[in-house]
Amino acid sequence: MNNLHYNPDVLSCLANLSNDEVFTPPQLANQMLDMLPQELFRSPDTKFLDPCTKSGVFLREIAKRLIEGLADKIPDLQARIDHIMHHQLYGIAITRLTSMMSRRSLYCSKSASGKYSISQFDDEAGNIRYRDIKHSWVQGKCKYCGASQEVYDRGDDLESHAYEFIHTDNPNELYNNMTFDVIIGNPPYQLSDGSGGSTDAAMPIYNKFIMQSLKLSPRFVLMIVPSKWMVGGRGLQSFRETMMQDKRISYIFDYEQSSECFSGLHIDGGVCYFKWDRDYQGPVTYVYKPKGLNEFTTIRELKNKYSNIVIRDYRRESIIKKVSKGTSFSTIVSPRKPFNVNTDLFNCPDRYPELNLSQTSYPDSILIWGVKGLKGGAKRVYGYVSKGAITKKTEWINKYKLLISKAYSTDALIPPKFIEAGPGEICTETFLVIGPFNSKSEEQNCLSYSETDFFRVLLYFGRGTMQVSQEVFRFVPLQDFSKPWTDAELYAKYGLTDEEIQFIESMIRPME
Repeated sequence: MNNLHYNPDVLSCLANLSNDEVFTPPQLANQMLDMLPQELFRSPDTKFLDPCTKSGVFLREIAKRLIEGLADKIPDLQARIDHIMHHQLYGIAITRLTSMMSRRSLYCSKSASGKYSISQFDDEAGNIRYRDIKHSWVQGKCKYCGASQEVYDRGDDLESHAYEFIHTDNPNELYNNMTFDVIIGNPPYQLSDGSGGSTDAAMPIYNKFIMQSLKLSPRFVLMIVPSKWMVGGRGLQSFRETMMQDKRISYIFDYEQSSECFSGLHIDGGVCYFKWDRDYQGPVTYVYKPKGLNEFTTIRELKNKYSNIVIRDYRRESIIKKVSKGTSFSTIVSPRKPFNVNTDLFNCPDRYPELNLSQTSYPDSILIWGVKGLKGGAKRVYGYVSKGAITKKTEWINKYKLLISKAYSTDALIPPKFIEAGPGEICTETFLVIGPFNSKSEEQNCLSYSETDFFRVLLYFGRGTMQVSQEVFRFVPLQDFSKPWTDAELYAKYGLTDEEIQFIESMIRPME
């Protein structure tokens, strides 16, 4: 192959700055634009807005289509370009740097008023604006985006991540009540809360860009965002309910594995892009792309009868329907922080002198499980604390129980090994408690159930983020733990078909 004439698209070569602000490849931008009625690109009156532009790829690819589509209506090329740039394409950059990148992509110059700009404006911003917006602090939080004042109230030399589009009660004021036909973009995904925890602990922000876009009442909204909103995510319950009930969402393409959409980038729970159509009312055309497999399409409602989450893979629905008639296993899973002991006990014992943490037992002490070390290198450990310092769920202390990690990889079908905790043992908030049980045999029988493919797959069905809570056990049915359980017994009990059994077993890799 002769590489002398290889001329790659620079926007295909951009590396993502972080998992929070992800650049959109041109190919993906065009897949999203293909969802629109193509006559929009043949009208000189269509107006497009990217309210969170980073590389300018959406605006550039729209411009290409308009330049071709308006050739008959505006034959002169320069007049056509001027009309498109001045009257049809608008963007709000998320940082000063991305404003220059976007102008470079669209105007071929970081300054729209510069001599190299393909269309001359009176100011350097053109129709791609960036304004240094301040957060509006109320009791330590921004009232618009929820950002922590402690983390983001910082000097001018650091980004504040106060995005103009969502820091207003009335987005119509941003463009003097201009009506947009299409709002399209790839918004920032989250804001760190400064805790240093997992990305699931960060504050989602993409939902605010979606809801703000809908306030402008465009004909279409197209955005690409993490898929975790369908299943979980911090503070997303109300947003999820709104989206599930909105029959104007006409199309969703959902990637189980984010790297199949954004090459080399891992985003827990996958990513999806969707089309919201103001004039549509009906079911969603839902395209699901399982990891390593071909995508498949269903036409269905987002809301279902079995839970308050979206069942992303329709192959799961028949199984969920069969197992959802009885009591849920979630009823024997504790809430977060079951004994009111913080995760950092073993790393920072001096913060909790009342617990009197020790490596050896002492009179009136009880064993406590936790982790020691930093994220990625943390190890399970145990020590001893004063029994009298424990004031929550004290009735569980002398019972048998299983402990499950409160967070692990979203992609993992097999959870980390459960801890078998006996009487006189508790845990930090690193774990959730399953139980409690009155006997060792009940604990062991529950453990046998948790090791079945049936249990593990149904637990996986309920997850969409790294965090494990009572809710992720929503699809797992509760059993009688006077006996152990096998997959064969469970398949028979719930009347699973050979096809459903094969689907379950195909998901579980051989146990290590």
